[in-house]
Amino acid sequence: MTSKTIVVIGASRGIGRELVIQFAKNETHQVIALARNLEAMNTEFADFPNVKSYAIDLNKDSVKTDLEITFSGISTIDILINNAGYLVNKPFSEIIHADLRDSFQVNVISAIESVQALLPKMKSGSHIVNISSMGGFQGSAKFPGLTAYSTSKAALCSFTELFAEEFKDSGIKMNCLCLGAVQTEMLEEAFPGYLAPMDAKKMANYITNFALTAHEWINGKIIPVSLSTP
Repeated sequence: MTSKTIVVIGASRGIGRELVIQFAKNETHQVIALARNLEAMNTEFADFPNVKSYAIDLNKDSVKTDLEITFSGISTIDILINNAGYLVNKPFSEIIHADLRDSFQVNVISAIESVQALLPKMKSGSHIVNISSMGGFQGSAKFPGLTAYSTSKAALCSFTELFAEEFKDSGIKMNCLCLGAVQTEMLEEAFPGYLAPMDAKKMANYITNFALTAHEWINGKIIPVSLSTP
């Protein structure tokens, strides 16, 4: 397998952590992990010399500038995975402006700005994978309490289609995976006691293979990844 430079945003826990580990097992890859919790990443990835971790706060207005500075010494990026997520579980009438602002900032605005920052490092054959949710997939079952989360993840799906159209002649591909429930720390915090049918390691294995190969035949696609039908 050809050596690749792979960026995972939202890498300190859950699916993101497992993605970094699975990519890093191929020692020819250079993996760049980003999240707010730098200490956790340094601990989790200590056994992988091909992983570099950097702190990034996706809730700030300076995401694009911060990433441009962080990646100033990197010449090429082959894979970018926008995995970060912010999940608010509140009845509609109790949602406040900050809930909506933070959900859209982390789940879609920061992803857009991350692509803007790193796009100059990409070339024909690079693959951007956005991690959305079945809650943002048109026609899927919707759940009370997830207005802020699901609408922001739906916006990420729309961005995927728009980018793919605008950059279709560049050879840079973007696709979006809408995940069903996965047993992660974020899910446990939002839905205490709920047991998902899929664990983070298995889902990361699917995403790893998808990121490495799917751009060879698809672009701009919104793909449901769930054990249940929409």
